[in-house]
Amino acid sequence: MISTILQPVQTDDLPALDQLREAIQEEYAVVANDPAHGFHFHTGRPLAAMLGYHEAWLSAVPAASIASFAGTGNPFHIGELQPGERVVDVGCGAGIDSLIAAAMVGPHGEVIGVDMTPAMLARARQSAAEAQVANVEFREGFGEALPIADGWADVVISNGVLNLMPDKLKALQEMARVLKVGGRLQIGDILVQKPVPASAKRDIDLWTG
Repeated sequence: MISTILQPVQTDDLPALDQLREAIQEEYAVVANDPAHGFHFHTGRPLAAMLGYHEAWLSAVPAASIASFAGTGNPFHIGELQPGERVVDVGCGAGIDSLIAAAMVGPHGEVIGVDMTPAMLARARQSAAEAQVANVEFREGFGEALPIADGWADVVISNGVLNLMPDKLKALQEMARVLKVGGRLQIGDILVQKPVPASAKRDIDLWTG
């Protein structure tokens, strides 16, 4: 199904992958370390409210992770997670969705958040420690090569990350690889309904937010 919708990325139309990742990391390091800086996208608690995050979900999430929230949707609108489930959060950022997921799946469930930006991972780990959440782990890695075993997860969640990945087919294949048979995706992201011109694809500034 995925392969019939998405075609392999045409690298000639894109910036160099390392250069693109570096630019994205720099942008989101600022979101992690200086969330009041001001960005061309919404962030923090106002964004969470705009996207329909319930206050009950946020009550146990440290303020620092909420302040550095920069998603585009709400993966929990599709359905709340169930006790005991294993969850992978692709592009976990400062950890807001991972920490909400950890509360939903409870002490018998497990959550692994994956992100490529060290500053975001540091923020997420600090918040997990502050909140004394023991069933969540944060790993450094790329969405196109998840550091997760095959078939580990009951659910893969992701929020505003696929739009930052040039090779969306590979990213979705990785999500499918780590899911158990019968597992499910809960993704909030941006969808464009017309082709993006090559000139826009080569503009790094358009990729970083």
